Amino acid sequence: MTWSQIYDPLSNPVLSTALAALPILVLLGSLGVLRIKAHYAALLGLGTSLVVAVVVFRMPAAMILASAGYGGAYGLFPIGWIVLNVIFLYQLTNECGLFERLRHSITGLTQDRRLQLLLVAFSFGAFIEGACGFGTPVAVTGAILIGLGFSPLSASGLSLIANTAPVAFGALGAPLIGLQGVTGLDLKELSAMVGRQLPFFSVIVPFWLIWAFAGFRGMIEIWPAILVAGVCFAVPQFLVSNFHGPWLVDVVAAIVSIASLSLFLKFWQPKNIWRYEVRTGSGSDRVDESSPKPDSKFEIRNSKSEMFRAWLPWIILSVVVFVWGLPQTKGFLDGIAAPKIPIHGLDKLVLRVPPVVAKPTPENAVFNFNFLSASGSGILFASIIAGLAMGYSIRGMLRVYWKTLKLVRVSLLTIAAMMAIGFTTRYSGMDATLGLAFAKTGFLYPFFGTMLGWLGVALTGSDTSSNVLFGSLQKITATQLGLSPTLMAAANSSGGVMGKMIDAQSIVVATTATRWYGHEGDILRYVFFHSLALATLVGILVLLEAYVFTFVIVR
Repeated sequence: MTWSQIYDPLSNPVLSTALAALPILVLLGSLGVLRIKAHYAALLGLGTSLVVAVVVFRMPAAMILASAGYGGAYGLFPIGWIVLNVIFLYQLTNECGLFERLRHSITGLTQDRRLQLLLVAFSFGAFIEGACGFGTPVAVTGAILIGLGFSPLSASGLSLIANTAPVAFGALGAPLIGLQGVTGLDLKELSAMVGRQLPFFSVIVPFWLIWAFAGFRGMIEIWPAILVAGVCFAVPQFLVSNFHGPWLVDVVAAIVSIASLSLFLKFWQPKNIWRYEVRTGSGSDRVDESSPKPDSKFEIRNSKSEMFRAWLPWIILSVVVFVWGLPQTKGFLDGIAAPKIPIHGLDKLVLRVPPVVAKPTPENAVFNFNFLSASGSGILFASIIAGLAMGYSIRGMLRVYWKTLKLVRVSLLTIAAMMAIGFTTRYSGMDATLGLAFAKTGFLYPFFGTMLGWLGVALTGSDTSSNVLFGSLQKITATQLGLSPTLMAAANSSGGVMGKMIDAQSIVVATTATRWYGHEGDILRYVFFHSLALATLVGILVLLEAYVFTFVIVR
């Protein structure tokens, strides 16, 4: 039997919305205020979502359990599968000493911590986001920053802040492809509209990133390099998104940014070189004693062959995940084996109803076990190739893989529980209740609709998922209010990218990559202001595009 979602179960929009938000408040409060370990906080949030879904939203218990199980499985595959294999590659490079050489190769280009952060977290992270997305750039850049000597909090938090502006075009355009699927809007028009919003933030975010790390004075000292990295990313991002489409936006923009910044640093270095980590507090800088002090190792200059060997595993990773993500490759691998498993008791049995959708629409619940074409499988394949290139035997790699599995087992459990919360709120209709509350803001809807995208990513951990959840609602509401559906659908994705740094999944990925287990709450507190402030700026931009700079809207 089918079950229709109820968006105001208490016949009181305020109370219904408050209870719909309760699982998220429990999760974030447990992490950020009570400082409970992430896996316990996730289980508390999951328990709350199950109770609210059954008692308040009156969803059948069997459906609730099926949706939670579906979310947990999705958390393990494909998300946990990505994290596991990225950490495996990191462990391989670390155990054979290549990660240390990688660190020296970066310090050979620049010994300044701010410039290292800019190069690794922003420019290189954007390339990884464009190639495969889904938490991979946070895992990779967080691990590299730890190897460079950044504190665990800085490596985690700054990787999350940097992984924002590229997200809407991540995984070869997956978020916008998903958005097009649920809205029926033209994919290239959506790409162009997002490309008229995010390039502004591709310039702002690197400045914001260095400001968060080094303070205003430390940022000003390297402003030319920041400008080079940001502008050389933003311009290709605008051009490719507007004149080609969403597929290669991040890859092309990141390559241009990396090449331009590396070339610029050959001819320019700041007068004041930061060889250690500095935190800004109470108007004065103080050395963070948790970071290693500069020593003679920083003066090592590697030969070109040593630098190439140090970067080889990550070059292999980049090439493989890029090829793995191409539609032709995915189609070939899925043609071999890609079982799609309908979730019994859930698939097409939950109906989304007006006003969230134009007419009652059954929600699909099909687990796509594309174990060959999944990004995590590409990362594993790249890791095996890199391991052989590093001189590992098959037995040696199996030993490291087992060690990695034990290392991330709690994080995998946490990710599974987090995704179970997201799927429970989705199928019970709690997400739509929250969305409808945003939709009642009238003239200010362009701002609050953007914040809805931010909330969607914070809840689901994915810009793709947020677009799938709220894309249709954005289109319907925009039409009712006389706004451009393309503008508001794009705003959902652009606003969502700023929610990426506070979603629980990304935070767990960051703590796993930096091996700073149990400090998820510290990271959430570190990045929350940055996430909310940047999302607010996106909302203001969309509001101006809706009513002032209307010429930018794709018709």
